[in-house]
Amino acid sequence: MDEERPRKKRKLSPKPKKKKEPKDDIPPEVSERKRRNRNLVQVSYIFVFMFLSLAGYLVHFNLKKADEINSHVNNTKQESKQEMIIRGSILSADGEILAGTNVDEAGNETRLYPFENVFSHVVGYASNGKAGIESTSNFDLMSSHASILDQIREQNLESKVRGDNVVLTLDSRLQKACYDALGSYNGAVVVIEPDTGKILAMVSKPDFNPNTIEGDWDSLISDSSNSSLFNRAAQGQYPPGSTFKIMTTLAYLREHPDDYQSYRYDCGGSISKDDVRITCYGGEVHGHVNLEESFVHSCNGAYAKIGMDLDDGDFRKLCEEFQFNTSLPIELPSAKSLFTLDKGASYGEEMMTAIGQGNTVASPLQMALITATVANGGSMMRPYFIDHIETYDGNMVKQNKPTVYKELMSADEAGILRGFMEKTVEEGTASALSGQSYSAAGKTGSAEYETGSGKETHSWFVGYTNVNDPELAIAVIAENGGSGSSAAVPIAKQIFDAYYNNYYSGY
Repeated sequence: MDEERPRKKRKLSPKPKKKKEPKDDIPPEVSERKRRNRNLVQVSYIFVFMFLSLAGYLVHFNLKKADEINSHVNNTKQESKQEMIIRGSILSADGEILAGTNVDEAGNETRLYPFENVFSHVVGYASNGKAGIESTSNFDLMSSHASILDQIREQNLESKVRGDNVVLTLDSRLQKACYDALGSYNGAVVVIEPDTGKILAMVSKPDFNPNTIEGDWDSLISDSSNSSLFNRAAQGQYPPGSTFKIMTTLAYLREHPDDYQSYRYDCGGSISKDDVRITCYGGEVHGHVNLEESFVHSCNGAYAKIGMDLDDGDFRKLCEEFQFNTSLPIELPSAKSLFTLDKGASYGEEMMTAIGQGNTVASPLQMALITATVANGGSMMRPYFIDHIETYDGNMVKQNKPTVYKELMSADEAGILRGFMEKTVEEGTASALSGQSYSAAGKTGSAEYETGSGKETHSWFVGYTNVNDPELAIAVIAENGGSGSSAAVPIAKQIFDAYYNNYYSGY
């Protein structure tokens, strides 16, 4: 058998390489089309971005800015509505007309304010410019959501339709009680409902009569000594005195959450550090006191010592959380309350700040908000004046609801402060409020300030009623009233007496 011969491997010839076609072979019309497409895509992106930006701005405008711009005093478009609409009324929460428009047989319109001076700063005026709610709610007052049938009827009769009514949170009876209680003192009273943030009363003196604002205008703007047009309740900047010890106490609790009860101080009537000397009011000697007793009897020495021991930066941060150094979230113009202490402050600055003196200033509204926050357990509610907007015949247009503005302290912290404030009424500087038909808690303040002839003292009181379920939170300042217990506490008592002894019995 023949031996099989091995086969020879066939050599494979390499595959011919494909030649790359040169780019220049792309037809020119295809290249141009691609270029145009890229440009169109880029332009489309730009237009989409511009559209989204415009849409975002329109949403922001309608949600945030529309009411502000519509109500602005320089918005001339609102004035054109005077030819078609009779300015709506401003009503109190209990249904009283605070501002209304009277139309005589000849069609002449007169703006009337039945309560005259009592609501002057809040309600404001609508001639010689606009102020107060007359200004901030101008758009609502000059708009009408009356039924189409009403509008057609008025148009056929060639008469104007009535504008919408603005219904406030203010109670006319409580406002009148505050106005009467402040009496001849210059100063302010603010009353807030702690659980909602509703402002129930706001009084500022000296005041003015909005019915006669046109005739009185020259004398009002030239009287710089009284500043009757100035709303002290929201725009006043006063040293808060010992009412500020609420903030100092909270700062101390934050730094000593577990051992605050062991605080002790031996008061000899004054304390000195470097070239600064702090005395207790009237030179009173409080002796050996703990933190609660220091608060209840308003011991300046104890709080000056606390001020030197606190971290200045943390103290400032705490106060700014409570709206110091920033605007308050309300409809009416307000002044910033100021807290200037910061890291590197001197001992004197620390001591003065801790007792509510020095460069620290606060508005009565600011102190009322702090008090309401303590009263309701630590939540600062957004304060508001306007309850709802309705048509001239009472149909609802828009309703405001309570909202939490900030959560500022724990229930435990608020509970400690509430206990201190209750004890202040039971046996401390606000004891004139104890033993009444209602329960109360609070803090007094005596705020010294320099005048050309020496020193004067503003009288402060902040507090709340119905301690188990707080009902009214109040701030009172009586300019040059002396100690808190001598003027501000009696004013608060007169208001509480009117509310609890008369209000619920048909007052």
